[in-house]
Amino acid sequence: MTRRAMALLSIGFIALAAPLWAETVIATGTIRGQSLIMPSDIALVPGATPGALSDPAQAIGMEAAINLYAGRPIRPGDLRPPAIIERNGLVTIRYAHGQLMIVTDGRAMDRAAAGEAVRVMNLSSRTTVTATATAPGLVTVGP
Repeated sequence: MTRRAMALLSIGFIALAAPLWAETVIATGTIRGQSLIMPSDIALVPGATPGALSDPAQAIGMEAAINLYAGRPIRPGDLRPPAIIERNGLVTIRYAHGQLMIVTDGRAMDRAAAGEAVRVMNLSSRTTVTATATAPGLVTVGP
């Protein structure tokens, strides 16, 4: 094959590898950390950005883990599931094992999304335990 044919062939492979309709999700304005991402907060721009989101559905309903700035691509690491437990918020601590269930009040030491571990201080004993956030205002400890 000639050099020209090889060059045309390699250009054809590059064109096949890159999607023609690739888009990147960007922030339309400054989004503060710990804010819920709404449809009006993001936009799609033409072109692929490596490592950035390409589907708005992946961002809508998530929480900004850091401050996001207008016109910048949004990456998966910039987002997290929305918190259901707020720092210093009052929570119900539940321990269940077999037929035994103990319920008491506590104070969250951190923020947490559903299924995440969170440190909680038992208000009765002033002991700090590690619990799992299960619902808004509810954490579970034990097996």
